[in-house]
Amino acid sequence: MGVGERTHSLQDICGSEDSTEKLSNPTPSVFISSMGIFFAFLSLFGWGFGDFLIQKSCREFGKWAALFFVTATAAILLTPFVYKDILVTFSSNRAAFILCITSIVLLFTSLFNFQGLRDGKICVVVPICALEIPVAAGLASIFLSEHLSFLQIISITFLIVGIFFISVKSLSQLKKIKVEKGVIYAFLGAIGMGATNFLFGVGARETNPLMINWFASLVVAIITLIYILSRSRRGEILRDWHKDKLLIVGAGLIDNAAWIAYSYSTLFIPIAVATSISEAYIALAAILGLTFNHELLRKHQILGLLITVAAAITLAAVTAN
Repeated sequence: MGVGERTHSLQDICGSEDSTEKLSNPTPSVFISSMGIFFAFLSLFGWGFGDFLIQKSCREFGKWAALFFVTATAAILLTPFVYKDILVTFSSNRAAFILCITSIVLLFTSLFNFQGLRDGKICVVVPICALEIPVAAGLASIFLSEHLSFLQIISITFLIVGIFFISVKSLSQLKKIKVEKGVIYAFLGAIGMGATNFLFGVGARETNPLMINWFASLVVAIITLIYILSRSRRGEILRDWHKDKLLIVGAGLIDNAAWIAYSYSTLFIPIAVATSISEAYIALAAILGLTFNHELLRKHQILGLLITVAAAITLAAVTAN
């Protein structure tokens, strides 16, 4: 695993060479890489389980309320851990810019993803999520000069193929991608999520993993709350809270823990590797579906599951070494 010199583009955005030191990937070692892989797998499990709870929240409370509850949870719980660093962080124009742009991208990405899932068929829309990996990897390569080894590139490629196969319920339905109206939003959402993964990594290195998660969640929570109040739905928030506190708290804790773990992983390993490993949560979701929902996987989905698990393990092994 190697990381080259920083590009002039990143220096132009973030300042002098000294000021970009925190953005460059740390010097690799077995221990450091193992820590990054550990956090990446934590985010994998967090997003795998969290998806079940978030999906249930969306169906029970609606997308805006569900997004508000998840982000408000992080904004409230992380405040005691970051409030001392707020003034220092925002005294840096560079850090403030990264935090603000990350929050904006996260908001629009979430809205695109929700719209894509609402308008399109899941069997057509979900496979597009695999685009997050090359987007995050491309941005990290351009702005941070994070260069991957040949084995890492091969492992990531197989991981994308495996995720794609798992997500597609029927290979014959791929021809519908061109006409499915939700695909445009899903495509924009995938690009946005790849950018979000990249920005969370950059933000974690520039400030710290808790700060980037707190500020982004705070901004999204405030905007979603304003929208909900503007629709005269304040009573719904209180009713939903009393209706199922356990679901709201559970979804918020697990999903935000996954984002925090992902942010920490980018401190130790390349963003492309962290994104690839964590994105394999789709395979975990398939396993959970088999176990708890008694869902049946088709032959190509089973093949995709095996490829994804093997590729994730291989990627972790070659990165650690």
